[in-house]
Amino acid sequence: MPRIGVLLSGCGVYDGSEIHEAVITLLALDRAGAKAVCMAPDVDQHDVVNHMTLEPMKEKRNVLVESARIARGEIRNLKGVGAGDLDGLIIPGGMGAAKNLSDFAVRGPQSVVNPEVGRLLNEMVSAGKPVGAICIAPATLTRALGARHPEVTIGRDPGTASAIQAMGGTHKVCTVDMIHLDAANKIVTTPAYMLGPGIKDVAQGIEKLVAKVVELAGGRA
Repeated sequence: MPRIGVLLSGCGVYDGSEIHEAVITLLALDRAGAKAVCMAPDVDQHDVVNHMTLEPMKEKRNVLVESARIARGEIRNLKGVGAGDLDGLIIPGGMGAAKNLSDFAVRGPQSVVNPEVGRLLNEMVSAGKPVGAICIAPATLTRALGARHPEVTIGRDPGTASAIQAMGGTHKVCTVDMIHLDAANKIVTTPAYMLGPGIKDVAQGIEKLVAKVVELAGGRA
């Protein structure tokens, strides 16, 4: 049974992991016979957003604690996870992937990746293990792995695609039901809610991404 890490960034599309994307990922992994290993960095969120009004809230929340909501409590501190613990890794989207795993949402191509996120991503690719990134997560992945010139997709958003190019990546235009495979780096990406429009649509690409990551990890998708 392949062990596939699921790197979460909080709980909620505007300040953490996109919940639909995360849950579809977990469901698809279970159906593929893989063991999901949920993890998150033990850091404060960049911000906390009221998901009804989209207004900022005057409070602090911890990324690991909030991510545990999606993981039903079965979650590890990212600091204690290495490539040797995993056969593959998937990063769901949501603004937390661009606020809490890096600060791409604020600084764009000049963003800084959380050190533990950057460490694990580089460990995985160096070990020849597959990495999947969903929605906006490929931007953080590209910033962490820019020296390896990854090929990724976030759909067709010109601004984000341009930032990916500026960070050393190559952007590939895809529709919501497609994945892009960077065979050299074993990186799989899909646009999901960068395109939408609904949960049934994003599920098509995410399920294909999970299947490919499990296949590349040596499991049966």
